[in-house]
Formats: sequence, structure tokens, C-alpha cells
Amino acid sequence: MNYPSRLIEEAVAEISRLPGIGKKTALRLALHLLKRDEEQTRSLSDALLNMRTKTTYCSRCHNIADDTLCNICSNNKRDQATICVVVDTRDVLAIESTNQYRGLYHVLGGIISPLEGIGPSDLEIDSLMSRIEKKEGDEAVREVILALSPTMEGDTTAFYLQKRLKALGVKISTIARGIPIGGDLEYADEITLGRSIVSRVAYD
Repeated sequence: MNYPSRLIEEAVAEISRLPGIGKKTALRLALHLLKRDEEQTRSLSDALLNMRTKTTYCSRCHNIADDTLCNICSNNKRDQATICVVVDTRDVLAIESTNQYRGLYHVLGGIISPLEGIGPSDLEIDSLMSRIEKKEGDEAVREVILALSPTMEGDTTAFYLQKRLKALGVKISTIARGIPIGGDLEYADEITLGRSIVSRVAYD
């Protein structure tokens, strides 16, 4: 494609690096930004830069956060006795959108996948165990929900976690299999995902 400007070509090249955006869509977005007021484009640029440089991760659950603790962990109205284990922030967002869950989360940051060289030590598993071991009395964790996608890697990770968690004496449950086998949580509709959380079953 012949671009009318080298600057447009550079913008298209950068935008098209985003997932799901091809060259034609990138060109359309670049031309749209070109027509906008300079201040609006600068606001977008600043927002993206701030997101990249200032976003941090919750020291407790490893979810994306603006401060030491994310807004879920710092909310005293959440059920402190229940932790929902997920792969990444996209799963937290998916579950939160159902408005069916009021507990806490723990983001593993990945999933066990021997083919990709990802083992238990590469995930936030030890910090999960520490969270459960440290809490006592009214703050004691009583249930851990394994909300992992029903794939081979997800089941492998769930099985590993179940073996580790059994020794801690907490109730272990998994989301009901309303989620299709081989599917990803982030693509499930809100009703199905919400019912899966509410109708979770004991993990065995």
C-alpha cells in the first residue's frame, strides 16, 4: 500500500501491531485520529503512556492496580473468606461483570504448560499458599474457587493446585462446567459465567 505520508505509514505500522487490527483498520484509525483535535489525540497518547508506565500490580492478589492493593483487595465489604483463582486480569473482569461474586481473587499470571516451558514455579502459586496460611480467625480463608478455563492446561493447573491446597484444609471448588470444554473464560457470556460461579462444585 502506498501511503500519502511517511508519518501516516509509521502510525499505521504501530497501530497494526495491536491484536486483531490489520493494516486497513489501522489506517482507518490513523486517519480518524488525524481529523481529531490535537488535544484529543494528545489525551489519548497521554492515557496510553500513563497506563504503560504507572500501572502496577496488587501486592496481594497480583491483579492490575493503581496502588499497592487493587480496589478489590482494599474493599472491606468483599468476602475475605473466599478466594477465586484465575489466570489473568481478563478473567477477573469477566467474572466481575456477572455481579455474582463478592469474594477476593488471586491472579496466577499464567497456566502450567510443559510444552511452553511454564511450570508451577513460574506462576503466583506460592503467594497463594502464603495468603491462605497467614489468615486466621475471622479473616481465615475457608474456600478457594478454581476458576480456570476447562482446557488441558487449565485442568493440569487445577489438579496441581488441588494437591497443594488439600494440605491447608480449605474447601476447594471449581466453577460449574457451563463453560464449554476447550473454551476461554473471557469469551463466555455473562449469564453462563455467572451461573458457573454461583453453581460451583467441590473439586475432586
